[in-house]
Amino acid sequence: MVRYIIPLVVFILLVILLSVGLQKDPRLVPSPLIGKPAPAFELPVLGSPDQSFNQQQMLGKVWLFNVWASWCVACRSEHPLINDLASLKLVEIIGLNYKDAPSDAQKWLNHLGNPYQTSVMDSNGRVGIDWGVYGVPETFLVDKKGIIRFKQIGPVTQEVLQDSIIPLIKQLQAE
Repeated sequence: MVRYIIPLVVFILLVILLSVGLQKDPRLVPSPLIGKPAPAFELPVLGSPDQSFNQQQMLGKVWLFNVWASWCVACRSEHPLINDLASLKLVEIIGLNYKDAPSDAQKWLNHLGNPYQTSVMDSNGRVGIDWGVYGVPETFLVDKKGIIRFKQIGPVTQEVLQDSIIPLIKQLQAE
């Protein structure tokens, strides 16, 4: 009888831990990069692979780094909001096209609109890994000194845009 009690107790503890973990919102996972310098990268520009872009070009500017892909269904749902944000001209938006075929990415932007000042190609996903990307879409807000100040895991929603991103952009622009 005693030999069955220990496995039962362990099982009950695991069920409790699992149930607590499943009640948490995965979008609220804190990023270890918040408050740290944006990881360095230099990647070819989508549509102009002979040109490259790196995060150093954004020093002195507040910018939004949006990780997207043409094969990503959630990216399609957030894209109108990214287009709306771009039309406000509050912040420069840089795209990171993640593990995508350049021709597919270009067609997607031509069809749905291009909110990006520049979009770079992360064909092998290495830069996404450096930025701590869990999956697409993800969005980062970087300050004038190149420090990551905000991370949105999953699609940007109207609520996140109005309550978090836009107020933080305005605050960072004023600093």
